[in-house]
Amino acid sequence: MNGRHLEILAPGPLTTVQDLGRPGWAHLGVTASGAADTVSLTLANRLLGNPEDTAALETTLGGLRVRIRSRRADGTPAVLYLALTGAPCPVRVDGGAAGMNAPIAVTDGQLLELGPPASGLRTYLAVRGGLDVPPVLGSRSADLLSGLGPPPLTAGDTLPVGPATGTMPGVDLAPCAAPPGEFTLRVVPGPRDDWFDEASRQALYRDSWEATSRSNRVGVRLEGPALVRAGDGELPAEGMVRGALQVPPNGRPILFLADHPVTGGYPVIGVVHPDDLPLAGQLPPGATVRFRRHGAGRVLG
Repeated sequence: MNGRHLEILAPGPLTTVQDLGRPGWAHLGVTASGAADTVSLTLANRLLGNPEDTAALETTLGGLRVRIRSRRADGTPAVLYLALTGAPCPVRVDGGAAGMNAPIAVTDGQLLELGPPASGLRTYLAVRGGLDVPPVLGSRSADLLSGLGPPPLTAGDTLPVGPATGTMPGVDLAPCAAPPGEFTLRVVPGPRDDWFDEASRQALYRDSWEATSRSNRVGVRLEGPALVRAGDGELPAEGMVRGALQVPPNGRPILFLADHPVTGGYPVIGVVHPDDLPLAGQLPPGATVRFRRHGAGRVLG
C-alpha cells in the first residue's frame, strides 16, 4: 500500500466507488453504470483539479467514517485534499466541522465523518489524485446489478489514492443549491406510451408520485395511480436506457438509474430528459416526484 490511502471504518448504508461509468458495452449486456449524480461527481473533481471522470466515493444517506492516511516517502505526514458535494450533510474532521462544496485539507491519521443528509440522497467524496482501484472495462465504477467493478465498501477496506495531476484550481467555495423537497423531472413521451390508455397518459403528468424505500441504483420504484394498459398484448424484450420510465404489470412506474438492465420486457411510457438525470439520482425515499411533459416527439430507441 502506498503512503496515501483511505481506510473505511464504517461505510454507512451504502458506499461505492464511482466515476463516469463504462459506456459503449450495452451490446455485450453491460450498462454504463457510473455516478447516479454526475453533476456532483464532476464538481467534486473539479474542486480538486482532478479530471472530471476521476473515481470517487458515492455514499448513500451518510454514516461514512474514513481514516486518512497520507505520508511522504520519508514517512512524515502530508496534506491530502478532499471535496464533498451532492446531498448536503454534516461533515466533521477529528470532531470539528468542515464544509461542503469546497476543498478540505486533511492529514495523516485524521478521521472524517459524514452525518445524514438534510436533503437528497447521495453525497460524493473526491480526493485529489483519485481512488486508484483497478478498472474493469475502462471504468472503476461499481455496478450493483452486474457485479462489475469493486464491491460495495465494508469496514476495514483500504482504498489507494493515485498521484495528483495538474494544479489546484484555487477555488474556495462552489455554491450549490440543495436538492429540493419536491422533485420535478422533464419526460420525453414514448417509445411505448401508446400502450397505455389516454387517462393513464394524462395521469403520468398530472398526478404526483412518491419514491419508495424499495429503490436503489438500479431504479426508483414509484407509488401513485396505477397506469392502465390499452390492450393485453405482450412486448418482446427491447433496449433500455437510463431515465426510462418502465411500467410493470402493477401499473407503478420504475425510473431506471445508473445500474439499470440493458433490456426489458415491459413498456416504457416515457424517458426522463438527460439533463434531469443527476437530479433523479438524488431522489430519497418518501420524496414527491412530478413529471413534466417535454416536447411532442417520442424516444424511439
